[in-house]
Amino acid sequence: MPDWIAVILLGIVEGITEFLPVSSTGHLLITEHWLHIHQSDLFNVVIQSGAVLAVIPLFHQRFHQFLFQWREKATQTYAAQIVLAVALTGGPGFLLEKKGLKLPEQLAPVAWALLIGGIGFVVVEAWLRGKTLKDQVTWTMAVAVGLGQLIAAVFPGASRSGTTILLCLLLGLARPAATEFCFIVGIPTMLAAGGLKIFKALHHPPPGVAPEHWGMVLLGFLVSAVISFIAVKWLLRYVQTHTFTAFGWYRIGLAVLIALGLLLHWG
Repeated sequence: MPDWIAVILLGIVEGITEFLPVSSTGHLLITEHWLHIHQSDLFNVVIQSGAVLAVIPLFHQRFHQFLFQWREKATQTYAAQIVLAVALTGGPGFLLEKKGLKLPEQLAPVAWALLIGGIGFVVVEAWLRGKTLKDQVTWTMAVAVGLGQLIAAVFPGASRSGTTILLCLLLGLARPAATEFCFIVGIPTMLAAGGLKIFKALHHPPPGVAPEHWGMVLLGFLVSAVISFIAVKWLLRYVQTHTFTAFGWYRIGLAVLIALGLLLHWG
């Protein structure tokens, strides 16, 4: 398979799964395994950054509020809650990465994380049935989102958006409000993490690693950005009238497929 086709496929997978609560890490691992290729961490980080940057215009009303209504107490509170969640992730997350406290990005731990998160969505959505949820983010929810991002950083396959949205639902936040808050918190978090990884890869490249084909990296970045914009725009409409139960069952099914694949491979 030509390299450019593989890169387009990876960009599509990253764009679809970066913000959906299904784990982009898990889907990229599966796709690379299926295509019999292995991309560098730098490539994966750059296409992730493309997916993140692309969704910023979808929250233009919120960013307009930050710029032109910043004197309002509600705006200041919401912005402070975002800062708190990002700070709770940033400092501890940097220390965790520096000490290597992270499970390997391999299919077995990813399958477990997908399964646990999938069961969590199915159970929580069943528990929430008939309950009235809040539209207002609380400080407790902001703390939960920050901690949820740390959990996702340590356990590949947990899904950053999946873990944080699930925690917000447990705390009684309505699905559209939970999705928006978790996505907005994720933008500076992932861009900061991505920027740090890109800086390290460029200034301290691992020995023996071939130089990047920047044309392919740019292609993956652009494809990921376009697909991410479409996927998130769809999801923001979807959660207005639907639950996350379907994503829970999808995660469970994918975990089972990964487990079967590993068993057959070992057999």
